[in-house]
Amino acid sequence: MPKAPPCPHCKGAKFVRKDVPLDHPDFGRAIPCVCSQKELKKLQERSIYEASNLGGLRRLTFQAFEPAGFGLDETRQQNLSRAFSDALRYAAQPDGWLILMGGYGCGKTHLAAAIANEQIKQGHRPLFIVVPDLLDHLRSTYAPSSAVRYDEMFDQVRNAELLILDDLGTQNATPWAQEKLFQIINHRYNAQLPTVVTTNQELEDLDMRIRSRMADPSSTQLVRILAPDFRQSGVDHGNSDVSALPLLHHMSFDSFELRATELSTRDRERLRQAYNAARSFADDPDGWLILTGSYGVGKTHLAAAIANRAVRNGKQALLVVVPDLLDILRSSFAPTSSMPYDKRFDQVRRSELLVLDDLGTQSATPWAVEKLFQLFNYRYNAQLPTVITLNDIDAVDPRLLQRMMDMQSGGRGAPLDLDIPPYDGGSKGRSRLHRR
Repeated sequence: MPKAPPCPHCKGAKFVRKDVPLDHPDFGRAIPCVCSQKELKKLQERSIYEASNLGGLRRLTFQAFEPAGFGLDETRQQNLSRAFSDALRYAAQPDGWLILMGGYGCGKTHLAAAIANEQIKQGHRPLFIVVPDLLDHLRSTYAPSSAVRYDEMFDQVRNAELLILDDLGTQNATPWAQEKLFQIINHRYNAQLPTVVTTNQELEDLDMRIRSRMADPSSTQLVRILAPDFRQSGVDHGNSDVSALPLLHHMSFDSFELRATELSTRDRERLRQAYNAARSFADDPDGWLILTGSYGVGKTHLAAAIANRAVRNGKQALLVVVPDLLDILRSSFAPTSSMPYDKRFDQVRRSELLVLDDLGTQSATPWAVEKLFQLFNYRYNAQLPTVITLNDIDAVDPRLLQRMMDMQSGGRGAPLDLDIPPYDGGSKGRSRLHRR
């Protein structure tokens, strides 16, 4: 293929001098030729992208984002659309701090990267970095073979024109890591430098010093995204390796027996009240519903019926047996685990509707109580509908009990005590799951 002829203006030199009078500021000054301006612009853009650390995230733009989400209910659609608008406004004029909070796959990283990409279009130089990667890079600068000194990299990060910290809270929370993060965040807070942070953690779960900077209402906008993981859109929301709901798919309100010929009048009325309360909760999940009683009285059946109704209505619902949940969380610390602990725990605590079955039967170790309190406290603060079944309410840890009583809302009064005889099995030979 013959080569293109050289530019008639620069003759291939790529730079020209303007034909201007001697007293003109541009006299004798070499400037890029028109033919090379596009090439220079591409090189400059490439340099900015490399410095911005966006890599493969160049595709995450506002144009590629779906503000209505995928298969979301109206409330979540509106929430995601507001988050999109907030990010778009921030990208146009970064000012203060923008904190994007939400679970895995809700779109917060996409919006953060879209802000960075929009800023690059405007000729600015944002720095996008995943927090665990940032800490790894800083550690690597201590090596004798490092091409970049620690102080150079640290200064580049904390003084970036716009800093975007992705996945804050997923790093290994060593004292060194906490100290480095605080130094960066504190510097940017004091210097009033625009900063975007994404996290799947609640602010109260972060280091207190970091939290105090991020929660300042005078400089920070908190945006909580309620959308579930878009990568799981269209799947059965009750189907999770943490959830026992698929095993209880047959438990519905229609299949629940009110034992009209088996119970006394008093016990029949008590069971009818619990049944009606569970149906009312299923129609309008609000607050927490507490079902107490001995084994085999129907607590699990009613709780599963509520969750199955939610799944059929397109909601995300999980039913977890508390001792099993704690075992699964413990196993997620193993190197061979297919899902890390924080992702499993996050999946449970953020579930749109959560059923905690058999509370109080777990081993009451300090670790177990602390994990359950974190779960309760999150759902308490987020006001997420929750159903709890247990045998003995007096055996519940006081901190958990306080949250349970505070959230027993929606006019449902005290916990529903199914103080009735257990199912006797009868001629149908009910399984243990049916009798719970």
